[in-house]
Amino acid sequence: MSVNQDKSIYESLLEGNKIWVEETLKLDKDYFEKLSAGQSPPVLWIGCSDSRVPANQITNTMPGDIFVHRNIANVVTHTDMNLLSVLDYSVNVLKVKHVIVCGHYGCGGVNAALGNKQVGLIDNWLRNIKDVYYANEKEIISIEDPQQKSDRMVELNAIHGAKNVMSTSIIQNAWSNGQELSVHAWVYSLKTGLITDLKTSASSAEDVSPVFKMDAK
Repeated sequence: MSVNQDKSIYESLLEGNKIWVEETLKLDKDYFEKLSAGQSPPVLWIGCSDSRVPANQITNTMPGDIFVHRNIANVVTHTDMNLLSVLDYSVNVLKVKHVIVCGHYGCGGVNAALGNKQVGLIDNWLRNIKDVYYANEKEIISIEDPQQKSDRMVELNAIHGAKNVMSTSIIQNAWSNGQELSVHAWVYSLKTGLITDLKTSASSAEDVSPVFKMDAK
């Protein structure tokens, strides 16, 4: 890519912003004034960083409707202080009603984790997905078709992530305090644009495996 092409892409982003502002103000002249007054999104979205999976656009929602955390392959791990900080703020300050872990079919991170090729620093991050594979090894090995194997791993990774969210002290303390809060696992299809509910949801500690339950502090 030439310097001029790169500059053109860069400038097009700024120009696109101006166009968006103009079109938005035509519909609602007070839109940005109201938006700047504060946020109270009912949903926290934990998704993949993939540029093809923008949370607001694929759910037909507006800025202010969804609080978003994204990382490579929507991994949820108990040592990720960035994610835990977002979760804590979402639950205890914003008082979200739903936490959604959403994976997507065709995820490059999941596919990389299914292989043995070294990529770089990210290999250490993808190790979390390999742990999901190991925990479900019998099922995954039984799937012969590579595409089906990848799709199932995407689903299991989202389910595992949702269960990890459920088992955090942040979520369990909220439930102990009577807070209305549910956790879900979803998967998005790039080919159809549709989201599938993976039927892994919890709205109380009763839905969490006993080994992960914590006494109220």
